[in-house]
Amino acid sequence: MGVIYIHEETGVDGPDTPGTEAAPFKTVSEAYVVHGADSEYVVKKKGDDEFKPAAKSAMKKAVSYAEQQRKKREAAAKRAEKEAQDEAAREAVLEQAKNIKISEDTELPPAKLISLGETDPKVLGQLRKAEGDPKEGVVRVRILGRVQRVAKQGGLVFVTLRRGLDLMQCLLSGTLSKTYDALTLQRETSMEIFGELWEVPEGHNAPLNRELKADFFRIISRAPGGDDALTTRAPVDADPQTLLNLRHLALRHEKPAAVMFVRDAVEDAFHTAYKELNCKKVSPPALVQTQVEGGATLFQFDYYGQPAYLTQSSQLYLETCLPVLGDVYCIEKSFRAEKSLTRRHLSEYTHVEAELDFITFDDLLAHLEEIICRVIDLTLANPVAAKIIKEFNPDFVPPARPFMRMRYSEAIDWLREKGIKNEEGNDHTFGDDIAEAAERKMTDEINRPIFLTHFPAEIKAFYMQRASDDNRVTESVDVLMPGVGEIVGGSMRTWDWDELMAAYKREGIDPSGYYWYTDQRKYGSTPHGGYGLGQERCARPFRQYDSLANMYRFLAWLLKLWTVREACLYARFMGRCTP
Repeated sequence: MGVIYIHEETGVDGPDTPGTEAAPFKTVSEAYVVHGADSEYVVKKKGDDEFKPAAKSAMKKAVSYAEQQRKKREAAAKRAEKEAQDEAAREAVLEQAKNIKISEDTELPPAKLISLGETDPKVLGQLRKAEGDPKEGVVRVRILGRVQRVAKQGGLVFVTLRRGLDLMQCLLSGTLSKTYDALTLQRETSMEIFGELWEVPEGHNAPLNRELKADFFRIISRAPGGDDALTTRAPVDADPQTLLNLRHLALRHEKPAAVMFVRDAVEDAFHTAYKELNCKKVSPPALVQTQVEGGATLFQFDYYGQPAYLTQSSQLYLETCLPVLGDVYCIEKSFRAEKSLTRRHLSEYTHVEAELDFITFDDLLAHLEEIICRVIDLTLANPVAAKIIKEFNPDFVPPARPFMRMRYSEAIDWLREKGIKNEEGNDHTFGDDIAEAAERKMTDEINRPIFLTHFPAEIKAFYMQRASDDNRVTESVDVLMPGVGEIVGGSMRTWDWDELMAAYKREGIDPSGYYWYTDQRKYGSTPHGGYGLGQERCARPFRQYDSLANMYRFLAWLLKLWTVREACLYARFMGRCTP
């Protein structure tokens, strides 16, 4: 019988611990598990000068603990044995399955290719068979898609195929369900399935209440399982960085795919709404040699030996199209090089911008109210988009008209009355650039869409028209929505030559590079205005501000997304330009 040493301060528990005085255990329980009842145990506790025999209570706990560990080991061994037996049985079944070959029955009628969203009663086999002859009039079909889900039950294999957002449940039975391909089917495998489309029996559920009863299938391309399976590499609940790194796979999950569908519906709604208003679409350049909103937010690059930039906004180019096409719009990429990592920032985003000719400031506000409400109505008229919006944002209510009008000076008074401080912790005063948090508090409490207008010229861009009734302020507007804040920023544009030249001088900008823009004020200038949907407040040049991605901001509002990154196909922000 040997002596086993336990030192509660310096000891180390482990199966390889010798338990000598030089290399003692840390606890009696772990020492007993390793060395058992045939050893003597001595313990040195904190503050003790020497090792003493372990207390009877400690030994009793150690015996109980060792028994628990023994039972756990035995249970684990049994589980491992059972798993090994199950795996061996599964491998045997798979080996047998490899010998099962299937082929399409040439005596069956040719299969008609249909979409996964098919619900035509003429294609539903059950309805045709109920009319009389089981064979007469039956439509045999085939579908193509990727596996979304696989479930095995009682010798049957249920496969849900996906193509776009459409889903169809398929049933593999008999020999089909015993094949190697059926037994090893993994999500994302692309395949073709043949058979008859039946209504699902009452009490059962399947997409659109129909199910394809297969008589043949073939694998087009097999997806991997195990560690390489999509749900292993990019699970829905993975950390955000993993999902961004594997965005090409994460897009295949239901929510990202649904968001991309709504994005398409929203952009289509913008095109429709603008065409209804007789606005012409143009495509301004993305490579420019002038700035719109400030040098601090420009991506600069070498353009054949000359400095150039990625555009921050298409506004100036849109203005040059007014004399040619009348009212114009674009849905293009814009870029902002702000070094910010908030959930509201993107470096590349889809920009919805428009410029309107021969208008007043009231005309601009009326147009904004119409375009916003019309786009929402058109989007909700799409039943799939409406269902998705209801799922992700059940409390969404289309904004009611008319939108509330509130001047900047009135907003300052409102904030002071409510005791809402500015970013320095002081009362708001005229001239403050109202911070987002304060603006959101105001919008949420008022709880209706707001046209916040007439901002001080000092906090707005040089090209904005001064108000005729107050030269301190501009004819500018932010459209604020409850729960989200600003979704549109716009203004009337300075259209007088002398006033524009004075603005360039005041801001220290050399107008020579803008000759193509300033010429608009020489050749039949007109009162005109425009906006960018979803961007944050325009600051004067060389001042940084939030570059909220506008199409994505609109989507984040509709779908109640936590971050605009969820609304992007592949988000680009500081530090990320992949995949």
